[in-house]
Amino acid sequence: MGRRLRWGILGCAGIAVRAVIPGLQQSERNVVAAIASRDADKAKETAERLGIERAYGSYEALLADDTIDAVYVPLPNHMHLPWTIRAAEAGKHVLCEKPIALDAAEAARMVEFCREKGVHLAEAFMYRHHPRYRLIRQMVESGEIGEVRGIHGTFTFNNAANQTNIRYRRDWGGGSVYDVGCYPISAARLILGQEPEAATAHAFFSPEHDGVDMMASGLVEFAGGVALTFDCGMWASSRNTLEVLGTKASIEVPSAFVSGPDGGYNFFVVSKDSRREVEVPRGNQYALQGDEFARTVLDGEAPAFGPEDAVRNMKVIDAVLRSASERARIVI
Repeated sequence: MGRRLRWGILGCAGIAVRAVIPGLQQSERNVVAAIASRDADKAKETAERLGIERAYGSYEALLADDTIDAVYVPLPNHMHLPWTIRAAEAGKHVLCEKPIALDAAEAARMVEFCREKGVHLAEAFMYRHHPRYRLIRQMVESGEIGEVRGIHGTFTFNNAANQTNIRYRRDWGGGSVYDVGCYPISAARLILGQEPEAATAHAFFSPEHDGVDMMASGLVEFAGGVALTFDCGMWASSRNTLEVLGTKASIEVPSAFVSGPDGGYNFFVVSKDSRREVEVPRGNQYALQGDEFARTVLDGEAPAFGPEDAVRNMKVIDAVLRSASERARIVI
């Protein structure tokens, strides 16, 4: 395989420890070489537990490590912009957790700065690197389910009792649209291969959680009368599903965004007279994301999703949040 990409992890966030680091360690083209935390003891304990070579007691110290090629940024949303900029200044390629920024203007600034510094920037939407979404897109594009009439996505969970969670800080970019609503928005854009025209959303803003949106329901309009309807929430029963409705059949994805590390990726094609399960090759979608990133950096391959895609997704998120706040339809 040749050289492997050497990663540094900025922070010990749950998503990093639970999913992204193990995924990179299982991948073919990557090695996790260092982890940093503002708590040196926490960094050391995490490094020892996960078999990471070096631990740093500050993000700055990790960025000063010349052996690190790329960094993963799983920090709270309001920290994505400054630490992506600092990483790019240090010559590191950046995989930034979703949503990439607090708004499209921030995202555009990040993209431009990384381009100026000659480093690759990607948003960590791991689900879209799994082959099942390539199969779904092929089915849609081939006309197997007929003309697409609509898409419905859900992503909800209940963590409301943990009121100190970073997701419940308005000034840190908290809220369900940022945290999980971004997934069905991204998926609809991916499957339809186009950008939406307008968005309307209604949300429950909880005074117990710093006024962030704890539940939101939305309508995102695409050309030809096609729409994404979605709901997302952090104070509701857990779901993460996707349905693509066609004139001949529909595609149902039971675990659309978060699945087990090596399974749960199959989906169903449902028509009037049948329900067919489509078997999908197993594979850790975090590992696949890492290998795609490594091929771009090490082999010069074009990325499957350029950084500008993150800006376009943020434009839709901006419109959804504005609509929920103003109770109005927002043209994108």
